[in-house]
Amino acid sequence: MTARIILTDIEGTTSSIAFVKEVLFPYAAKKLPEFIRANADKTDIKKLLQETAQLAAAEGLQVSADDIEAISNVLLQWIATDKKATPLKALQGMIWQQGYHNGDYQAHMYADAVQCLQQWHQQNIPLYVYSSGSVAAQKLFFGYSEAGDLQPLFSGYFDTNSGPKREADSYRNIVAELQQQHDIQAADVLFLSDIKEELDAAREAGLQTCWLIRDGDIPANPGHPAVSTFTDIQPA
Repeated sequence: MTARIILTDIEGTTSSIAFVKEVLFPYAAKKLPEFIRANADKTDIKKLLQETAQLAAAEGLQVSADDIEAISNVLLQWIATDKKATPLKALQGMIWQQGYHNGDYQAHMYADAVQCLQQWHQQNIPLYVYSSGSVAAQKLFFGYSEAGDLQPLFSGYFDTNSGPKREADSYRNIVAELQQQHDIQAADVLFLSDIKEELDAAREAGLQTCWLIRDGDIPANPGHPAVSTFTDIQPA
């Protein structure tokens, strides 16, 4: 494969799923009700609570954005089910910021991912991130990683504002944004993920793909180029 730009997922790809599910999610769930009560009058928080109420209504659940307890319960349920809801991800990012700043935890990174991301950056391959977590949360993740501040490695970040990660149009939206900065086509972009359905969507949009399978054996016919570590990826 020859790639001019690398677009990478985070959870299960550069970093352990366990860190997100066993550290970040429980931390946000514990802090969320108090955070909302303390900040509900702020304009940006009000907007996110209104968006939450609108999404809940679309699912048949009528809840007022002003009902702190009810709206908190909706968000806590979404955390429990790992719902990819943009207002939830934004609120989680704000809460995680406090945890990172307080030194409550550092983001896990696979050593092979750190090594290769640094190498590719040195080779002047632009690196971008696409995660269901908010852009703010992504910057915190890489800024407060176990390997130190990795933000300088990345040229930009994308989240669910570009669309759901299992839909081809989301990747078309990302390519359109990348084309504003780089003279590239979709086929010049290599997307790395541990989720086959995300890779299927990216390939439908014309991107190159690589499947990170960190646990278990690589299937005989994976449907995408598949590796167990970043060191097995040869982007150039």
